[in-house]
Amino acid sequence: MKKKIEIIEYTPEYKKIWENFVNKSNNGTIFHYQNFLDYHEAGKFDFTHYLFLINDKIVALLPGGFNEKNEYWSPIGASYGSFVTQDIHFELALEIVDSFINFCKEKKIQDAFLIPAPLIYNINYSQQLEYAMLYRKCAFELHYISHAIDLKRGKDFQKYFDKTARKAINKILRENELTICESNDFETFNEILLDNKARHNAKPTHSLKDMIRLKELFPERIRLNLVYYKDEAIAGSLLFVCNPKVVICFYNMLLYKYQHLKPIYLIMHQTVSWAIENGFEWVDIGVSQDTAAEDPMTPALSLINFKERFDSRGILRSTFHFDFTK
Repeated sequence: MKKKIEIIEYTPEYKKIWENFVNKSNNGTIFHYQNFLDYHEAGKFDFTHYLFLINDKIVALLPGGFNEKNEYWSPIGASYGSFVTQDIHFELALEIVDSFINFCKEKKIQDAFLIPAPLIYNINYSQQLEYAMLYRKCAFELHYISHAIDLKRGKDFQKYFDKTARKAINKILRENELTICESNDFETFNEILLDNKARHNAKPTHSLKDMIRLKELFPERIRLNLVYYKDEAIAGSLLFVCNPKVVICFYNMLLYKYQHLKPIYLIMHQTVSWAIENGFEWVDIGVSQDTAAEDPMTPALSLINFKERFDSRGILRSTFHFDFTK
């Protein structure tokens, strides 16, 4: 008789096998590692992570936790969450979803919200889990539009940027007034980040302490690039190597008094070039929503138009909602 899935709560003794499973998974990202979540100060979030096992063998992981409304969110304290699995068949995907539904009902959990990484993050493209959730009447809460650059163009990538981008990049490279390089000067980048966010009445997701801590935890997977003009850092980009396929530009920031020099164009050129050289398939350049709008799904058209200059395409970042009261 086939054994049912057992769900157990994560404790630190499982950290090594958790990290190993994410590392070998089909859809895991940097945001699914316990090491990543460890950058948060103790007690900041009510983390409650789950392991799904059959015959003591892990078949899925679910990082997440509860908010003040006692809703379960995956992720919490990260960008992407939901079930982490290997490249599984649909029947197992459905068993994982069903076991989670039954588990939540037994635990009197009324709502669960899951945000999987977009399809491009899958090593082998698969939407078995998403279909299983929808088949079990999970609803969509929100869709955000992200933009990502497909690196299939290879070394000819710049030919596919629009005319404005190509002209700006060629001018920057020809005049050689701006330089860009990898840096560990997070203090300077943080000043640029705070200045940039303040112009939009926003605050960054990460503090200076957070960024330094993440670099310590993932020295090979967190990359800071700074753009210099006459020895002054005027712009920067913080990259996360999410998995073997995708690099995400978590922040692209500039000092607006130097906006006329178009340093973000140099950042985009260097980022795409570096990602191609290092064997990645996509550069995710983030969500493109109008954060000031009443409807959180409202697209920021000017931002989208800018991103599309670099041959990017829209990809969905969707939130799945289980309502266990129905």
